[in-house]
Amino acid sequence: MRRHSAVLLTITIIPFLFALPAVCQEDMVVVAGDSFEVQRRPSAVFRHDDHNKTAEIEECNECHHVYESGERITDESSEDQRCADCHTEKSAGNRPGLRKAFHLNCKGCHQSKKQGPVMCGECHARRAVNSE
Repeated sequence: MRRHSAVLLTITIIPFLFALPAVCQEDMVVVAGDSFEVQRRPSAVFRHDDHNKTAEIEECNECHHVYESGERITDESSEDQRCADCHTEKSAGNRPGLRKAFHLNCKGCHQSKKQGPVMCGECHARRAVNSE
């Protein structure tokens, strides 16, 4: 009986484990820094859904861009990929390194819209991050 219950519980839990990555971005609290060999600062605080609501961003490709032959493809999105899937830690040709790519995309947008944080400590907060 115990074995039957354990199998049933396992079968019930497994689909949730596979569904977890699909909702991770919505629950995102910081930009993952695990792709950096040496992380210079704490991960940038970034509450994905709150940010997009405040910034009135409706299309994923506004941030999750796709380039082909050096040209941005406006109707394609890379939200199903990590930034590090395309950007290595060091720049390669016309492709900026990961750190520079984050700064160009995030900080660059804030500067062009004259809204949002642009100073290091405003994104890379040294205090604990609450998930609320």
